[in-house]
Amino acid sequence: MTDQAQLHKQLLETLTANGSLRAEPWKRAAEAVPRHEFLRGGFFHRVEGAGPTAWTPVLEGDADWLEACYQDESLITQIAGTIVPADIRGRIMRSPTSSSTLPSLVLRMLEDLRVEPESQVLEIGTGTGYSTALLCAGLGEDNVTSIEYDADVAARARTALARQGMFPTVVTGDGLLGHPDGEPYDRIVATCGVRTVPVPWIEQTKPGGLVLVTVGGWLGSSELARLTVHDDGTASGPLLGGQTNFMLARPHAAPPLGLLPDLNGGEEREAVIGIDALHDWTARFVVQLAAPTAQRLTMDRDGHTEDVLIDVDSGSWAAVYEDGGRWLVRQEGPMALWDAIEEHLGHWRAAGTPALAEFKVTVTPDGQTIRW
Repeated sequence: MTDQAQLHKQLLETLTANGSLRAEPWKRAAEAVPRHEFLRGGFFHRVEGAGPTAWTPVLEGDADWLEACYQDESLITQIAGTIVPADIRGRIMRSPTSSSTLPSLVLRMLEDLRVEPESQVLEIGTGTGYSTALLCAGLGEDNVTSIEYDADVAARARTALARQGMFPTVVTGDGLLGHPDGEPYDRIVATCGVRTVPVPWIEQTKPGGLVLVTVGGWLGSSELARLTVHDDGTASGPLLGGQTNFMLARPHAAPPLGLLPDLNGGEEREAVIGIDALHDWTARFVVQLAAPTAQRLTMDRDGHTEDVLIDVDSGSWAAVYEDGGRWLVRQEGPMALWDAIEEHLGHWRAAGTPALAEFKVTVTPDGQTIRW
């Protein structure tokens, strides 16, 4: 057995043992698709111990390239919207914009998609093409359409798929608009996160069909939602639990904050809830529901550390800090931002702090609601 075959076998054994790979059709698909074929352009490894997050390239032929391809981890394949591993010598300190998702999550999502034989599937976000190949292996390429925002990423995916003898429909375009030329679909699965589920996805899915997508926000908490499309053009369904995290679709990513407001003003009071509440994944998700257009930054001011939330839409802000064992908040703007957060978190706590798996997402032509 070659080194590659052994590594592939070990990965599948790991995924089976930890429960990520259960259904026989997806086991066969995972066996048929070699992940390294979709990473021949290399990837970036995070530089441990660096101050600002830094990345260094790993290219095909490097000592740890093949082994890393068969680890159950996400691998960054593009940075800053255009930069690929072959472009860099040394380090780069910019934000990742494309990746190969860890195989356990890809396969878990395919199982959560509950496909049936001959299901027509639209994949939002082709990426490297690895998940697209798994869909082809499981359903047949004629049943798979994948849309990728970045033309260069799409071209590399088509090449990798062709090397495996797979020729699904791969188109370049805005995945948030879906792909109406191929509708209606039985299933839509997104490999990027969104703040709100796009209505075109619901419109392009057959009644009774499913949309599987990670819903999140600018505070970094997100979760996988499985929505059933109804006859009236709406969709609803639960969050599935498990702290799923994807990069947000580029149009849904947080905008630059620009010039900060004057943080010396505002009214100060003792806070009922401190910023430590945001350390909990579910609580942070609840905060995002109360302040969906808020971003967070941390700064040192006057001898203490302040966590500042700035609402992009209204310009309201809240600065929260600890002093002498108590939490204080200073806030200003059209809305009392921390008041709204405390109120929403208070309702959630009064309800017994329900887990995300108890939340329900509803999407209508008028918008999206998430409630527990």
